[in-house]
Amino acid sequence: MAKDLERIVEEFAENVAAQTEAIRRGDAKTGNKHASRYISALKKLRLEGDAGRDALAVLLKHPRADVRVSAAAFLLRYRTAEAKAVLEAAASGGGVAAIDAIMALKHWEEGTWNLDPG
Repeated sequence: MAKDLERIVEEFAENVAAQTEAIRRGDAKTGNKHASRYISALKKLRLEGDAGRDALAVLLKHPRADVRVSAAAFLLRYRTAEAKAVLEAAASGGGVAAIDAIMALKHWEEGTWNLDPG
């Protein structure tokens, strides 16, 4: 089962990165395709409960900011301190990752965040 979770986490990371690259090229159609794929991977991880969330948490240290931010945004309820630290660090950067981090933190602070309902 652990190998399956690793494969799903890899799928999540690859598609977040591919979506970012598509956004940079102005290719919304391809970006949306990759978004669907990483959301699908996330749903599979959620089905595994805390084991799936723990597997996703390895991405909080991923070399790519966009991947770290996406994982952190989905892990705010489960790994609040770690996820907030990742988002706060990325929010001061630039690009898509910074925008995503700022929005995730804003929704968290407002109480409107709902990416991983309990």
